[in-house]
Amino acid sequence: MNGMAERIGAGELDSPLAWANNVRDRSVNQMIERAIRQKDVLLAYQPVVSARQPDRIAFHEGLIRILDEDHNILPAGDFMPVAETRETGRIIDCLSLEMGLNTLAEQPSLRLSINMSARSIGYPRWMEVLNRGLARDRTVAERLILEITESSAMIMPDLVTVFMADLHRRGISFALDDFGAGYTAFRYLKEFYFDIVKIDGQFIRGIHQDANNQVLTAALVSIGQHFDMLTVAEAVEHPEEAAFLVNAGFDCLQGYYFGMPTTLPSWMAEGNRRAAG
Repeated sequence: MNGMAERIGAGELDSPLAWANNVRDRSVNQMIERAIRQKDVLLAYQPVVSARQPDRIAFHEGLIRILDEDHNILPAGDFMPVAETRETGRIIDCLSLEMGLNTLAEQPSLRLSINMSARSIGYPRWMEVLNRGLARDRTVAERLILEITESSAMIMPDLVTVFMADLHRRGISFALDDFGAGYTAFRYLKEFYFDIVKIDGQFIRGIHQDANNQVLTAALVSIGQHFDMLTVAEAVEHPEEAAFLVNAGFDCLQGYYFGMPTTLPSWMAEGNRRAAG
């Protein structure tokens, strides 16, 4: 009797939720596969501004988006958690890189960051896309920033360090995304040689009135500065936050306060106007 109760407690009571999650994940993955087949994949661009000169854009981040069947634009948070561990995640990384490289080739004054998962490091197609883009325009490497989340980097830190060293030699920069959200082994942090560190938005929201986040953020910024990394605050949404972050010593700021991600950035809008004229 006790054995039956244990089986029910451990399995059957959890199975409806597990079944529902599995159905949802399959549905999301099918949506991603359809979007890839129909080329309903695009980048949204968000500015990252200089903290002390917010009218000066340091670089843009290219954020992957897909269109659903009704042509609604879906942010990465709606599909990447499902795609991350599947081959669709690797394909999305390839498409994101390819679109980013094309944009850099078309806009010679632009500096752009593109997100990738550490899982894509050994994916042959990803490296093919990169090599093709770098061969097309020699200035692209020095204007390309690859963003890797803290949690992704820690999946295979030894492989990441070798990968980064190789691409650093080719002129590419790296940003550590969502710093503070994961569980970094600090012995790896000094070996990674990230050029930029982006402090996770959970520490930034309401920071001007949150003493705990002020202390935590000061520690994270200090770590970044110690390793000579450009420090970026993510998810800045209000002027009070921006003012505090400037005084806290951040180099750059990113968030809705300075610009929402857009699939029609200024350079595309200008091109469309010229074409229409």
